[in-house]
Amino acid sequence: MAEEPRQISAEGAWDQCLDIIRDNVSDQSFTTWFAPLTAVSLENDGKTRKLTVKLPSRFYYEWLEEHYFSLLCKTVTNVLGDDGRLYYDIVINQQEADDVMQLPARPGPSHKPVVKVERQPFKDRPTRFKVNSNLNPAYTFDNFIEGDCNRLARSAGLAISRSPGETPFNPLLVYGGVGLGKTHLIHAIGNRVRGSSDSKNIVYASSERFTNQFVASIQNNKVRDFSAFYRSIDLLIIDDVQFFGGKEKTQEEFFHIFNDLHTLGKQIILSADRSPRDIQGIEERLLSRFKWGLTADLQPPELETRIAILNRKASGDGLEFSPEVIHFIAQHITNNIRELEGALIRLLAHTTLHEEEISASVAKVILRDLIQPTYSSLTIDQIQAVVCRYFNIDQDLVRAKTRKREVVQARQVGMYFSKQLTQHSLKTIGLHFGGRDHSTVIHANRSINNQLETDANFRSMLESLQQQFDLHSR
Repeated sequence: MAEEPRQISAEGAWDQCLDIIRDNVSDQSFTTWFAPLTAVSLENDGKTRKLTVKLPSRFYYEWLEEHYFSLLCKTVTNVLGDDGRLYYDIVINQQEADDVMQLPARPGPSHKPVVKVERQPFKDRPTRFKVNSNLNPAYTFDNFIEGDCNRLARSAGLAISRSPGETPFNPLLVYGGVGLGKTHLIHAIGNRVRGSSDSKNIVYASSERFTNQFVASIQNNKVRDFSAFYRSIDLLIIDDVQFFGGKEKTQEEFFHIFNDLHTLGKQIILSADRSPRDIQGIEERLLSRFKWGLTADLQPPELETRIAILNRKASGDGLEFSPEVIHFIAQHITNNIRELEGALIRLLAHTTLHEEEISASVAKVILRDLIQPTYSSLTIDQIQAVVCRYFNIDQDLVRAKTRKREVVQARQVGMYFSKQLTQHSLKTIGLHFGGRDHSTVIHANRSINNQLETDANFRSMLESLQQQFDLHSR
Protein backbone atom coordinates (compact mmCIF):
# COMPACT_ATOMS: atom_id res chain seq x y z
CA MET A 1 0.00 0.00 0.00
CA ALA A 2 1.31 3.44 -0.92
CA GLU A 3 2.43 5.79 1.84
CA GLU A 4 -0.07 8.36 3.07
CA PRO A 5 0.67 11.67 1.33
CA ARG A 6 1.54 13.52 4.56
CA GLN A 7 3.99 10.82 5.73
CA ILE A 8 5.98 10.55 2.55
CA SER A 9 9.53 11.97 2.35
CA ALA A 10 10.77 14.39 -0.32
CA GLU A 11 12.90 11.63 -1.85
CA GLY A 12 10.02 9.18 -1.79
CA ALA A 13 7.62 11.67 -3.38
CA TRP A 14 10.11 12.53 -6.14
CA ASP A 15 10.86 8.83 -6.78
CA GLN A 16 7.14 8.25 -7.33
CA CYS A 17 7.07 11.25 -9.68
CA LEU A 18 10.02 9.83 -11.63
CA ASP A 19 8.26 6.48 -11.99
CA ILE A 20 5.29 8.23 -13.63
CA ILE A 21 7.47 10.47 -15.80
CA ARG A 22 9.54 7.50 -17.01
CA ASP A 23 6.40 5.94 -18.46
CA ASN A 24 5.53 9.11 -20.38
CA VAL A 25 8.82 10.13 -22.03
CA SER A 26 11.52 8.43 -24.08
CA ASP A 27 14.49 6.81 -22.34
CA GLN A 28 16.81 9.45 -23.80
CA SER A 29 14.62 12.33 -22.59
CA PHE A 30 14.29 10.81 -19.13
CA THR A 31 18.05 10.30 -18.83
CA THR A 32 18.78 13.82 -20.04
CA TRP A 33 16.13 15.92 -18.32
CA PHE A 34 14.85 14.07 -15.25
CA ALA A 35 17.46 11.62 -13.94
CA PRO A 36 19.82 14.51 -12.92
CA LEU A 37 17.13 16.15 -10.74
CA THR A 38 17.18 15.51 -6.99
CA ALA A 39 14.66 16.18 -4.25
CA VAL A 40 15.48 18.96 -1.77
CA SER A 41 12.49 19.17 0.53
CA LEU A 42 8.79 18.49 1.02
CA GLU A 43 7.07 21.11 3.17
CA ASN A 44 3.57 22.07 4.24
CA ASP A 45 2.71 25.72 3.67
CA GLY A 46 -0.85 26.09 4.90
CA LYS A 47 -2.90 23.84 2.67
CA THR A 48 -0.15 23.70 0.03
CA ARG A 49 2.36 20.85 -0.13
CA LYS A 50 5.59 22.17 -1.63
CA LEU A 51 7.96 19.66 -3.26
CA THR A 52 11.29 21.31 -4.14
CA VAL A 53 13.76 19.72 -6.56
CA LYS A 54 17.23 20.89 -7.54
CA LEU A 55 18.07 21.66 -11.20
CA PRO A 56 21.70 21.60 -12.42
CA SER A 57 21.39 24.81 -14.46
CA ARG A 58 19.01 27.38 -15.95
CA PHE A 59 19.00 25.39 -19.18
CA TYR A 60 17.06 22.71 -17.33
CA TYR A 61 14.59 25.23 -15.95
CA GLU A 62 13.86 26.72 -19.37
CA TRP A 63 13.54 23.33 -21.03
CA LEU A 64 11.22 21.88 -18.37
CA GLU A 65 9.16 25.08 -18.34
CA GLU A 66 8.68 25.01 -22.10
CA HIS A 67 8.30 21.30 -22.84
CA TYR A 68 7.25 19.35 -19.71
CA PHE A 69 5.15 21.81 -17.70
CA SER A 70 1.89 19.91 -18.10
CA LEU A 71 3.48 16.52 -17.42
CA LEU A 72 5.07 17.78 -14.20
CA CYS A 73 1.82 19.35 -13.04
CA LYS A 74 -0.26 16.23 -13.44
CA THR A 75 2.52 14.06 -11.98
CA VAL A 76 2.86 16.12 -8.79
CA THR A 77 -0.93 16.20 -8.46
CA ASN A 78 -1.11 12.41 -8.77
CA VAL A 79 1.56 11.90 -6.09
CA LEU A 80 0.76 14.69 -3.60
CA GLY A 81 -2.91 15.39 -4.31
CA ASP A 82 -4.64 18.54 -5.52
CA ASP A 83 -2.67 20.70 -3.07
CA GLY A 84 0.71 19.57 -4.38
CA ARG A 85 3.00 22.18 -5.90
CA LEU A 86 6.46 21.93 -7.46
CA TYR A 87 9.32 24.35 -6.77
CA TYR A 88 12.77 24.57 -8.33
CA ASP A 89 16.14 25.35 -6.82
CA ILE A 90 18.52 26.23 -9.66
CA VAL A 91 22.29 25.92 -9.26
CA ILE A 92 24.01 29.03 -10.63
CA ASN A 93 27.78 29.41 -10.55
CA GLN A 94 28.11 26.55 -8.05
CA GLN A 95 25.78 28.30 -5.59
CA GLU A 96 22.17 27.50 -4.94
CA ALA A 97 19.71 30.23 -5.83
CA ASP A 98 16.13 30.24 -4.69
CA ASP A 99 14.62 30.79 -8.13
CA VAL A 100 11.21 29.36 -7.28
CA MET A 101 8.31 28.65 -9.59
CA GLN A 102 4.83 27.49 -8.63
CA LEU A 103 3.14 24.95 -10.87
CA PRO A 104 -0.50 24.43 -9.76
CA ALA A 105 -2.43 21.56 -11.31
CA ARG A 106 -5.97 20.27 -10.79
CA PRO A 107 -7.50 17.09 -12.15
CA GLY A 108 -9.90 17.38 -15.05
CA PRO A 109 -13.51 16.26 -15.01
CA SER A 110 -12.53 12.69 -15.87
CA HIS A 111 -10.11 10.39 -14.08
CA LYS A 112 -7.75 10.42 -17.06
CA PRO A 113 -4.34 12.11 -16.52
CA VAL A 114 -5.52 15.34 -18.12
CA VAL A 115 -5.24 18.56 -16.14
CA LYS A 116 -6.09 22.22 -16.48
CA VAL A 117 -2.93 24.26 -15.88
CA GLU A 118 -2.84 27.89 -14.78
CA ARG A 119 0.54 29.56 -14.37
CA GLN A 120 1.06 31.95 -11.47
CA PRO A 121 3.44 34.94 -11.61
CA PHE A 122 6.57 34.80 -9.49
CA LYS A 123 9.52 37.03 -8.73
CA ASP A 124 12.87 37.05 -10.50
CA ARG A 125 11.79 34.80 -13.33
CA PRO A 126 14.98 34.18 -15.38
CA THR A 127 15.03 35.64 -18.85
CA ARG A 128 15.65 33.47 -21.90
CA PHE A 129 19.29 32.42 -22.03
CA LYS A 130 21.09 33.90 -25.03
CA VAL A 131 24.02 32.21 -26.72
CA ASN A 132 26.78 33.29 -29.06
CA SER A 133 25.64 32.36 -32.56
CA ASN A 134 29.19 32.19 -34.04
CA LEU A 135 27.75 33.56 -37.29
CA ASN A 136 29.92 35.57 -39.67
CA PRO A 137 28.02 38.83 -40.33
CA ALA A 138 29.80 39.23 -43.69
CA TYR A 139 27.88 36.28 -45.14
CA THR A 140 24.45 37.50 -46.22
CA PHE A 141 21.90 36.84 -48.94
CA ASP A 142 22.61 40.30 -50.35
CA ASN A 143 26.12 39.28 -51.39
CA PHE A 144 25.28 35.69 -52.34
CA ILE A 145 24.94 35.68 -56.13
CA GLU A 146 22.17 33.47 -57.49
CA GLY A 147 22.67 31.34 -60.59
CA ASP A 148 21.59 28.03 -62.07
CA CYS A 149 24.30 26.43 -59.96
CA ASN A 150 22.70 27.31 -56.61
CA ARG A 151 19.13 28.46 -57.25
CA LEU A 152 17.37 25.60 -55.45
CA ALA A 153 19.55 25.82 -52.33
CA ARG A 154 19.30 29.62 -52.16
CA SER A 155 15.51 29.62 -52.63
CA ALA A 156 15.10 27.02 -49.89
CA GLY A 157 17.38 29.04 -47.62
CA LEU A 158 15.28 32.16 -48.12
CA ALA A 159 12.09 30.25 -47.35
CA ILE A 160 13.63 28.88 -44.16
CA SER A 161 14.86 32.31 -43.07
CA ARG A 162 11.29 33.62 -43.26
CA SER A 163 9.74 30.71 -41.27
CA PRO A 164 12.42 28.55 -39.61
CA GLY A 165 11.10 25.16 -38.63
CA GLU A 166 7.81 25.68 -40.46
CA THR A 167 8.76 24.70 -44.03
CA PRO A 168 9.18 21.20 -45.52
CA PHE A 169 12.92 21.93 -45.69
CA ASN A 170 13.82 20.60 -42.25
CA PRO A 171 16.52 19.62 -42.21
CA LEU A 172 18.12 21.45 -45.11
CA LEU A 173 21.33 19.75 -46.20
CA VAL A 174 23.47 21.70 -48.67
CA TYR A 175 26.36 19.89 -50.32
CA GLY A 176 28.99 20.58 -52.94
CA GLY A 177 32.70 20.87 -53.56
CA VAL A 178 35.19 23.19 -51.90
CA GLY A 179 34.69 26.91 -52.43
CA LEU A 180 31.18 26.80 -53.93
CA GLY A 181 29.45 28.85 -51.24
CA LYS A 182 28.04 26.29 -48.79
CA THR A 183 29.33 28.06 -45.70
CA HIS A 184 28.27 31.44 -47.07
CA LEU A 185 24.71 30.23 -47.65
CA ILE A 186 24.17 28.59 -44.27
CA HIS A 187 25.57 31.65 -42.47
CA ALA A 188 23.28 33.85 -44.60
CA ILE A 189 20.24 31.89 -43.41
CA GLY A 190 21.29 32.30 -39.80
CA ASN A 191 21.99 36.01 -40.21
CA ARG A 192 18.61 36.61 -41.83
CA VAL A 193 16.79 34.80 -38.99
CA ARG A 194 18.80 36.65 -36.36
CA GLY A 195 17.99 39.98 -38.01
CA SER A 196 14.26 39.28 -37.94
CA SER A 197 13.94 37.68 -34.49
CA ASP A 198 15.85 38.58 -31.34
CA SER A 199 14.09 35.84 -29.40
CA LYS A 200 15.54 32.85 -31.25
CA ASN A 201 18.69 31.10 -30.13
CA ILE A 202 20.87 30.41 -33.18
CA VAL A 203 24.12 28.45 -33.20
CA TYR A 204 26.57 27.77 -36.02
CA ALA A 205 29.20 25.11 -35.35
CA SER A 206 31.55 23.14 -37.54
CA SER A 207 31.38 19.38 -37.05
CA GLU A 208 34.89 19.58 -35.61
CA ARG A 209 33.82 22.17 -33.03
CA PHE A 210 30.75 20.11 -32.10
CA THR A 211 32.91 16.99 -31.69
CA ASN A 212 35.56 18.79 -29.63
CA GLN A 213 32.90 20.24 -27.34
CA PHE A 214 31.36 16.81 -26.87
CA VAL A 215 34.72 15.22 -26.06
CA ALA A 216 35.46 18.00 -23.56
CA SER A 217 32.06 17.48 -21.92
CA ILE A 218 32.88 13.79 -21.45
CA GLN A 219 36.26 14.62 -19.94
CA ASN A 220 34.73 17.17 -17.56
CA ASN A 221 31.67 15.06 -16.70
CA LYS A 222 29.34 17.66 -18.25
CA VAL A 223 27.63 15.66 -20.98
CA ARG A 224 24.19 16.61 -19.63
CA ASP A 225 25.06 20.31 -19.85
CA PHE A 226 26.32 19.81 -23.40
CA SER A 227 23.14 17.97 -24.34
CA ALA A 228 20.93 20.55 -22.63
CA PHE A 229 22.67 23.41 -24.40
CA TYR A 230 22.14 22.05 -27.92
CA ARG A 231 18.57 21.05 -27.15
CA SER A 232 17.84 24.68 -26.24
CA ILE A 233 18.67 25.93 -29.76
CA ASP A 234 15.97 27.17 -32.15
CA LEU A 235 18.16 27.15 -35.30
CA LEU A 236 21.10 24.74 -35.31
CA ILE A 237 23.62 24.99 -38.17
CA ILE A 238 26.29 22.28 -38.47
CA ASP A 239 28.97 22.65 -41.14
CA ASP A 240 30.84 19.76 -42.84
CA VAL A 241 28.86 16.88 -41.31
CA GLN A 242 30.95 14.40 -43.33
CA PHE A 243 33.57 14.74 -40.57
CA PHE A 244 31.21 12.94 -38.17
CA GLY A 245 32.22 9.80 -40.07
CA GLY A 246 33.77 7.18 -37.78
CA LYS A 247 32.97 9.13 -34.58
CA GLU A 248 30.37 6.77 -33.15
CA LYS A 249 29.71 8.45 -29.80
CA THR A 250 29.45 11.90 -31.41
CA GLN A 251 27.00 10.51 -33.97
CA GLU A 252 24.89 8.94 -31.23
CA GLU A 253 24.71 12.21 -29.29
CA PHE A 254 23.92 14.22 -32.42
CA PHE A 255 21.26 11.67 -33.40
CA HIS A 256 19.36 12.25 -30.15
CA ILE A 257 19.79 16.03 -30.32
CA PHE A 258 18.57 15.98 -33.93
CA ASN A 259 15.50 13.93 -32.97
CA ASP A 260 14.51 16.21 -30.11
CA LEU A 261 14.99 19.43 -32.09
CA HIS A 262 13.11 18.08 -35.10
CA THR A 263 10.24 16.81 -32.94
CA LEU A 264 9.91 20.26 -31.38
CA GLY A 265 9.81 21.99 -34.76
CA LYS A 266 13.23 23.59 -34.43
CA GLN A 267 15.17 24.23 -37.65
CA ILE A 268 18.27 22.21 -38.53
CA ILE A 269 20.67 23.16 -41.34
CA LEU A 270 23.59 20.98 -42.41
CA SER A 271 26.34 21.15 -44.99
CA ALA A 272 28.62 18.51 -46.49
CA ASP A 273 31.16 18.23 -49.26
CA ARG A 274 29.29 15.34 -50.88
CA SER A 275 25.84 13.80 -51.22
CA PRO A 276 24.55 11.93 -48.12
CA ARG A 277 24.70 8.64 -50.02
CA ASP A 278 28.44 9.17 -50.58
CA ILE A 279 29.34 10.01 -46.96
CA GLN A 280 31.30 7.17 -45.39
CA GLY A 281 31.35 6.08 -41.76
CA ILE A 282 28.00 7.53 -40.66
CA GLU A 283 25.26 5.31 -39.28
CA GLU A 284 22.35 4.65 -41.61
CA ARG A 285 19.81 5.89 -39.06
CA LEU A 286 21.54 9.30 -38.99
CA LEU A 287 21.94 9.45 -42.77
CA SER A 288 18.23 8.74 -43.16
CA ARG A 289 17.45 11.76 -41.00
CA PHE A 290 19.71 13.94 -43.14
CA LYS A 291 17.33 13.10 -46.00
CA TRP A 292 14.10 13.90 -44.15
CA GLY A 293 13.87 17.43 -45.51
CA LEU A 294 15.58 18.86 -48.58
CA THR A 295 18.98 17.90 -49.96
CA ALA A 296 20.29 20.56 -52.36
CA ASP A 297 23.61 20.60 -54.16
CA LEU A 298 25.77 23.52 -55.21
CA GLN A 299 27.47 23.21 -58.59
CA PRO A 300 30.44 25.20 -59.95
CA PRO A 301 29.07 28.54 -61.20
CA GLU A 302 28.52 29.09 -64.92
CA LEU A 303 30.34 31.90 -66.74
CA GLU A 304 27.62 34.52 -66.24
CA THR A 305 27.43 33.81 -62.53
CA ARG A 306 31.22 33.94 -62.20
CA ILE A 307 31.25 37.37 -63.84
CA ALA A 308 28.49 38.58 -61.50
CA ILE A 309 30.41 37.25 -58.47
CA LEU A 310 33.58 39.06 -59.55
CA ASN A 311 31.76 42.33 -60.23
CA ARG A 312 30.02 42.18 -56.83
CA LYS A 313 33.29 41.39 -55.06
CA ALA A 314 35.17 44.17 -56.84
CA SER A 315 32.41 46.70 -56.14
CA GLY A 316 32.12 45.70 -52.49
CA ASP A 317 35.89 46.09 -51.96
CA GLY A 318 36.06 49.39 -53.85
CA LEU A 319 38.08 47.87 -56.71
CA GLU A 320 37.93 48.83 -60.36
CA PHE A 321 38.88 46.41 -63.12
CA SER A 322 38.02 46.53 -66.79
CA PRO A 323 35.35 44.18 -68.16
CA GLU A 324 38.11 42.43 -70.14
CA VAL A 325 40.00 41.57 -66.94
CA ILE A 326 36.83 40.39 -65.19
CA HIS A 327 35.90 38.24 -68.19
CA PHE A 328 39.42 36.82 -68.38
CA ILE A 329 39.34 35.72 -64.74
CA ALA A 330 35.84 34.26 -65.07
CA GLN A 331 36.80 32.40 -68.21
CA HIS A 332 39.86 30.73 -66.69
CA ILE A 333 38.88 30.09 -63.06
CA THR A 334 35.79 27.95 -63.29
CA ASN A 335 35.35 25.62 -60.33
CA ASN A 336 35.94 27.58 -57.13
CA ILE A 337 34.40 30.85 -55.95
CA ARG A 338 37.15 31.35 -53.38
CA GLU A 339 39.76 31.19 -56.14
CA LEU A 340 37.78 33.74 -58.12
CA GLU A 341 37.80 36.17 -55.22
CA GLY A 342 41.42 35.33 -54.39
CA ALA A 343 42.41 36.22 -57.95
CA LEU A 344 40.94 39.70 -57.51
CA ILE A 345 42.85 40.20 -54.27
CA ARG A 346 46.08 39.13 -55.96
CA LEU A 347 45.55 41.62 -58.77
CA LEU A 348 44.80 44.34 -56.23
CA ALA A 349 48.04 43.58 -54.39
CA HIS A 350 49.99 43.77 -57.62
CA THR A 351 48.40 47.09 -58.51
CA THR A 352 49.19 48.51 -55.08
CA LEU A 353 52.82 47.38 -55.08
CA HIS A 354 53.73 48.18 -58.67
CA GLU A 355 51.30 51.02 -59.45
CA GLU A 356 50.54 49.28 -62.71
CA GLU A 357 47.21 49.25 -64.49
CA ILE A 358 45.89 45.72 -64.86
CA SER A 359 45.08 44.51 -68.36
CA ALA A 360 44.02 41.04 -69.46
CA SER A 361 47.57 40.28 -70.62
CA VAL A 362 49.04 41.40 -67.27
CA ALA A 363 46.40 39.38 -65.41
CA LYS A 364 47.39 36.31 -67.41
CA VAL A 365 50.96 36.59 -66.11
CA ILE A 366 50.00 37.33 -62.49
CA LEU A 367 47.43 34.51 -62.33
CA ARG A 368 49.34 31.98 -64.41
CA ASP A 369 49.31 29.38 -61.59
CA LEU A 370 45.54 29.70 -61.16
CA ILE A 371 44.24 29.75 -64.70
CA GLN A 372 43.15 26.58 -66.43
CA PRO A 373 43.73 25.77 -70.09
CA THR A 374 40.77 26.62 -72.31
CA TYR A 375 39.39 24.93 -75.36
CA SER A 376 38.02 28.02 -77.02
CA SER A 377 37.99 26.42 -80.45
CA LEU A 378 35.64 23.64 -79.33
CA THR A 379 31.90 23.89 -79.75
CA ILE A 380 29.22 21.75 -78.13
CA ASP A 381 28.42 20.23 -81.53
CA GLN A 382 32.07 19.26 -81.99
CA ILE A 383 32.15 17.67 -78.56
CA GLN A 384 29.02 15.73 -79.42
CA ALA A 385 30.59 14.54 -82.66
CA VAL A 386 33.75 13.27 -80.92
CA VAL A 387 31.77 11.50 -78.21
CA CYS A 388 29.28 9.92 -80.62
CA ARG A 389 32.10 8.71 -82.86
CA TYR A 390 33.77 7.13 -79.84
CA PHE A 391 30.52 5.36 -78.83
CA ASN A 392 29.70 4.55 -82.47
CA ILE A 393 26.21 6.08 -82.41
CA ASP A 394 24.48 8.67 -84.55
CA GLN A 395 24.87 12.23 -83.23
CA ASP A 396 21.12 12.89 -83.56
CA LEU A 397 20.44 10.22 -80.94
CA VAL A 398 21.99 12.22 -78.06
CA ARG A 399 19.50 14.99 -78.88
CA ALA A 400 16.55 12.60 -79.06
CA LYS A 401 14.32 11.35 -76.24
CA THR A 402 15.54 7.76 -76.38
CA ARG A 403 16.55 6.18 -73.06
CA LYS A 404 18.67 3.38 -74.46
CA ARG A 405 21.55 2.73 -72.11
CA GLU A 406 24.39 3.37 -74.57
CA VAL A 407 22.75 6.61 -75.75
CA VAL A 408 22.17 7.85 -72.20
CA GLN A 409 25.82 7.25 -71.36
CA ALA A 410 27.02 9.05 -74.49
CA ARG A 411 24.66 11.95 -73.77
CA GLN A 412 25.90 12.28 -70.19
CA VAL A 413 29.55 12.10 -71.28
CA GLY A 414 28.85 14.77 -73.90
CA MET A 415 27.21 17.03 -71.32
CA TYR A 416 30.13 16.46 -68.94
CA PHE A 417 32.78 17.49 -71.48
CA SER A 418 30.64 20.40 -72.70
CA LYS A 419 30.61 21.75 -69.15
CA GLN A 420 34.33 21.09 -68.62
CA LEU A 421 35.64 22.37 -71.95
CA THR A 422 33.36 25.26 -72.89
CA GLN A 423 32.15 28.40 -71.21
CA HIS A 424 28.47 27.77 -71.98
CA SER A 425 25.87 27.87 -69.22
CA LEU A 426 24.11 24.72 -68.05
CA LYS A 427 20.95 25.93 -69.76
CA THR A 428 22.72 26.35 -73.11
CA ILE A 429 24.31 22.91 -72.84
CA GLY A 430 20.92 21.36 -72.12
CA LEU A 431 19.40 23.07 -75.16
CA HIS A 432 22.08 21.54 -77.41
CA PHE A 433 21.17 18.09 -76.11
CA GLY A 434 17.57 18.07 -77.23
CA GLY A 435 16.17 20.99 -75.23
CA ARG A 436 16.85 19.50 -71.80
CA ASP A 437 16.94 21.78 -68.74
CA HIS A 438 19.91 22.65 -66.56
CA SER A 439 18.99 20.09 -63.87
CA THR A 440 19.55 17.30 -66.41
CA VAL A 441 23.05 18.63 -67.07
CA ILE A 442 23.73 18.78 -63.33
CA HIS A 443 22.55 15.17 -62.95
CA ALA A 444 24.73 14.06 -65.87
CA ASN A 445 27.84 15.67 -64.37
CA ARG A 446 27.12 14.16 -60.99
CA SER A 447 26.72 10.70 -62.51
CA ILE A 448 29.97 11.01 -64.46
CA ASN A 449 31.88 12.20 -61.38
CA ASN A 450 30.52 9.29 -59.33
CA GLN A 451 31.65 6.80 -61.97
CA LEU A 452 35.06 8.43 -62.16
CA GLU A 453 35.55 7.76 -58.45
CA THR A 454 34.52 4.10 -58.56
CA ASP A 455 35.19 2.67 -62.05
CA ALA A 456 38.78 2.42 -63.33
CA ASN A 457 37.66 1.36 -66.82
CA PHE A 458 35.36 4.35 -67.06
CA ARG A 459 38.21 6.67 -66.03
CA SER A 460 40.39 5.18 -68.75
CA MET A 461 37.65 5.78 -71.32
CA LEU A 462 37.29 9.43 -70.33
CA GLU A 463 41.06 9.91 -70.45
CA SER A 464 41.07 8.63 -74.03
CA LEU A 465 38.35 11.11 -74.94
CA GLN A 466 40.22 13.90 -73.16
CA GLN A 467 43.30 13.20 -75.28
CA GLN A 468 41.20 13.60 -78.44
CA PHE A 469 39.91 16.96 -77.21
CA ASP A 470 43.46 18.03 -76.34
CA LEU A 471 44.58 17.24 -79.89
CA HIS A 472 41.58 19.09 -81.29
CA SER A 473 42.37 22.24 -79.32
CA ARG A 474 46.00 22.57 -80.43
